[in-house]
Amino acid sequence: MADASQSNQLAGKICVVTGSTRGIGRGTAVALGEQGATVYITGRTSGDSDAEARTIEGSAAAVEAAGGVGIPVQADHGDDAQIEALFARVRDDHGKIDLLVNNVYKIPNPPAWGGGFWDHPISIWDDQVGIGLRAHYVASWHAAPLIFEAGAGAAIVNVSSPGGESYHFSSSYGAGKAGLDRLTADMAIELEPKGVAAITLYPGSVATEFILEARGEAPEAQTPLLVGRSVAAVVQADDLMSRSGSIQWVEDLVDEFGLVDENGNQPPGYARRAR
Repeated sequence: MADASQSNQLAGKICVVTGSTRGIGRGTAVALGEQGATVYITGRTSGDSDAEARTIEGSAAAVEAAGGVGIPVQADHGDDAQIEALFARVRDDHGKIDLLVNNVYKIPNPPAWGGGFWDHPISIWDDQVGIGLRAHYVASWHAAPLIFEAGAGAAIVNVSSPGGESYHFSSSYGAGKAGLDRLTADMAIELEPKGVAAITLYPGSVATEFILEARGEAPEAQTPLLVGRSVAAVVQADDLMSRSGSIQWVEDLVDEFGLVDENGNQPPGYARRAR
C-alpha cells in the first residue's frame, strides 16, 4: 500500500493549515509537505525551530523535512484582525490559495468532559464554537478571493468530528461540530459555480498529543499523519467536486486510497467500530 510520501504531486500548490503546531493540523501540514506543497503553518506558539517542537517554526521545519516548503505565521484565530493579516500575507507572497484546511480548535481549560451544560462555564461556548466554527467562517471569507485565483480544483477542507452526528463530550462541542458540517454543506452550494469544493472531514479516534497526555497510549487510534494523508489524497481525487458538500470519513479514505500511517499501519477505524 502507498505511504503517500516522497512524491511531488502537490508541488507548486499553496496550502494554509490553521492550528498546525500540533495534532491533526501538524499531521496535515506534514502530509501535504510529503507531496511537495508549500504550507502556511498557523498557531499562537512561536520560538523553537526544532522539528519536534510544538511551535509554528517546529511544524514548518517538519514540513521541510518531509519535502515541502513550510512557512510559519503566528496568528491567534480568535482575533479577526490576525486572520485577515494571515491571508494578506499569502496574497502578497503568492496571490492564490489552492487548499485551505480549517483545523484550528481551542480545547477548554479544563476540558469539558462529562456533566451537564449548566456545569460548564459559558466561556466554553466561545472556545468550542467561537474558534471551532466562527474562526473557520472568518478564515474562509478571507481566503475565498485567493481560492478563486487558484481556480477550479481548489478546495476547502473543514476538520469536524463524529460529534456533529452524535453526542461527544458536551452539548457545546456538538453544536459547534454540527454547525460546521452544515456550514460546509452550504458553502459547497455557493462554491460550486466556481469549481471549488468544500468538504467535511471526520477523523475517528486520533492519537494527538492532547489525547496521549490525557489518556496515555492509544494503540488503535489513527495518527495525525494518517489523517493528514487522507486530506492530501481526497483533494487530489478525480471526483473531488462530486464529494463537495459531503462528510468524508478518514477510515473510508484510508481504504479507498490504500493509505498507511508512518508505521505502515491501518489502525481500526472509528466508523468501522461504530456503524
